[in-house]
Amino acid sequence: MQLADRARGISPSPTLSIDAKAKAMQAQGIKIINFSAGEPDFDTPEHIKKAAVEALAAGFTKYTPVPGINELREAVVATLKKNRSLDYDPSQVVISVGAKHALYNAMQVLLNPGDEVLLCHPYWVSYYEQVKLAGAVPRVLETSEATGFKITPEQLAAAVTPRTRVLLLNSPSNPAGSVYTREELAALAEVILAKNLLVISDEIYSALVYDGREHVSIASLGPEIKERTILIDGVSKTYAMTGWRIGWAVAPRPVAKAMADLQSHSTSNPTSIAQKAAVAALTGTQEPVEEMRREFERRRDRLLAGLQALPDVTCLKPEGAFYLFPNVSGLFGRRYGEKVLANSTDVAEVLLQEAQVAVVPGIAFGADAYLRFSYATSREQIEEGIERIGRFVEQLT
Repeated sequence: MQLADRARGISPSPTLSIDAKAKAMQAQGIKIINFSAGEPDFDTPEHIKKAAVEALAAGFTKYTPVPGINELREAVVATLKKNRSLDYDPSQVVISVGAKHALYNAMQVLLNPGDEVLLCHPYWVSYYEQVKLAGAVPRVLETSEATGFKITPEQLAAAVTPRTRVLLLNSPSNPAGSVYTREELAALAEVILAKNLLVISDEIYSALVYDGREHVSIASLGPEIKERTILIDGVSKTYAMTGWRIGWAVAPRPVAKAMADLQSHSTSNPTSIAQKAAVAALTGTQEPVEEMRREFERRRDRLLAGLQALPDVTCLKPEGAFYLFPNVSGLFGRRYGEKVLANSTDVAEVLLQEAQVAVVPGIAFGADAYLRFSYATSREQIEEGIERIGRFVEQLT
């Protein structure tokens, strides 16, 4: 059977693929230290689960409005006002089946074939594929450890062509954990406005920033940039609700309406019960969020120290999210038994098979010199993982 061109061009998610391999090995009784999964290992807070149970008991199991129940859209608006000094109307909020779905909807309604989307290297794996699915062209703006994995306004201005339509910005970022400062975002906003671009601002890790830093939304820097911003967020990372599948886009009204219209012909509304749980997440106590954030910071520091102690490995200190992105190119060309490590895929595969440590190869994010480690796992797992990786590196010749 012949598939459509768009289907044949899709690359499967490497992050989910690695996680699936690790879980398959675990099912065989092999103890895997899994640094691959991009989800908190904490349970969803009790008051959120209670809200879902109450919604189920009340029979809240029917269709809802496509862009979400008003109660949740109002809660999103109130949260953005409180945490990011942003004023929106609920009509500008579209609740979707996770932030990934919101991103997909945004690209489908904004992009035409041949339009260019600028991605900041290293980029989350699904950005690249979603741009292609919209018929658009992903163009990567290179960064480095020296720039903190952040683009500059000069770099952005130089990259714009007549076909450039969107800058896709992710702060805090996956996989590098970079956090743009208010000043850095203001400089980028000037270029975005001057070049008449739109910006899709993925802020799904907004609650997870460290070392006293603040999360700043580019949309908060003035009415002009706000009108050119599609803000993406959700409950998955902040509230340990990855499986509940609730995310949202907040956008200028014409964009929000188009996204809701598109969604009406795909998923319709997100799950009714999960929407009620998300209301409880946003309006209830935020103490569990802060407890998770503090624990993530402690885990980051321990895993970072362990990786930085490895010979021929360097790693920047991330400022947000829950990932480390060490440079392992110093291991390339070395051998583990008969296997020569030529790239990040080789290192990740041998680590999984020989040391039973699961990580994601950097090539998945457009950066083959790196590996991505998620520290959304216990400190006990981190300690054992560091020991296993240390032994693995010692055995390289």
